[in-house]
Amino acid sequence: MNEEPDLNKNDHRQLGKELGLFVFSDIVGKGLPLWTAKGTTIRRELERFIVDEEIRRGYQHVCTPDLAKLELYQKSGHYPYFQDSMYAPIEIDEEKYMLRPMTCPHHFELYLSAPRSYRELPMRIAELAKLYRYEQSGELAGLVRVRSFCLADAHIICKNADEAKNETRLALDLIDFIAAKFKLKQGKDYWYRLSLGDCTDDKKYYKDDQSWDEAETKLREVLQERQAHFVEAANEAAFYGPKIDIQMRDLRGKENTAFTVQFDFVMPKRFKLNYVDADGREKEAIVIHRSSIGAIERFIAFLIEHYAGNFPLWLTPVQVRVLPIGEAHFDYAKKIKQELAVHDIRVELDESGESLSKKIRNAKTAKIPYLVVVGDKEVKENKLTIESRDKGKLENLTSEQLIADLRVEIKERK
Repeated sequence: MNEEPDLNKNDHRQLGKELGLFVFSDIVGKGLPLWTAKGTTIRRELERFIVDEEIRRGYQHVCTPDLAKLELYQKSGHYPYFQDSMYAPIEIDEEKYMLRPMTCPHHFELYLSAPRSYRELPMRIAELAKLYRYEQSGELAGLVRVRSFCLADAHIICKNADEAKNETRLALDLIDFIAAKFKLKQGKDYWYRLSLGDCTDDKKYYKDDQSWDEAETKLREVLQERQAHFVEAANEAAFYGPKIDIQMRDLRGKENTAFTVQFDFVMPKRFKLNYVDADGREKEAIVIHRSSIGAIERFIAFLIEHYAGNFPLWLTPVQVRVLPIGEAHFDYAKKIKQELAVHDIRVELDESGESLSKKIRNAKTAKIPYLVVVGDKEVKENKLTIESRDKGKLENLTSEQLIADLRVEIKERK
């Protein structure tokens, strides 16, 4: 396994190792994280959260392949434009395929699978998509920059610029909602950057001055109407349109883009993303590219550091650990564990021969939110003594009371 350098104690690489969330392996490859069962639990809960929330907001969640023929990316213009950050083509049956670095061409092909009416728009196509990008070895950094990652991605097909502007506003509403769920504050934990193009650079940016100006104006208006503080950054846009980047800074002081909302007036031309309007005429759509929580890997890295490993209960891999004082209390402890597990509470039983103080210390080091101590008193009275990470000591609770409280806390994602 790779050896990490000395790190800040709250660095996600250090905490991820201590908490047993993920590892890297030289023989698997650089920048390719392996998620343990505990780390995968965090991923699964995040994915459920974002998919459920997006579906509530009118997104159609889809599933598309991890690779496609090279000509798809030639059609979109990503190849050879992003060739240096794409994996080399794979030749199969005399055809060339590529591991996908983005989902937009796949989603556009879904849109094109049937004639579209203005009544279907805006169409919000979303996916938790596995992507692959060849990052330079020197740029790899734990989970923040990897070569294989899952993006909470979406593409919104809109009728016109005004509808695209409104969808941008709704996408930022979703991002702000998610940020608030994790107690992230705008201006402190994240901030907006309006990333602009350079229309004089026709090698890097699609030449359409009018569309660029209109898109930049719409995005600027969205931010101004939100009365949000933002900075403008020249030459930071992608080749097919300007964007609003949501920026975060990690423990090392490095600024990273966490989420993005982007105008696109190029792909509709290349893919002929058209619709039939109310007047019966075929018209060209506008696309909004947007990510709600960005790359799952990068967001988890941020959360590990933000919470110093003390995740909220709903995200914590092990929510409860039952600590019998001695062997005489094992049967009752197993009964409590089973009752919790039946109600979908993630629970462990410490059956080691360690002293109670050592068991408590080990559980706190593992940052487990609730410890259930089982001794003579608890067995006799059929009650529980709880050590809560956030609420302190709780005594004389029944297992039913504990389960009810935990289920509310988990359901509400407090």
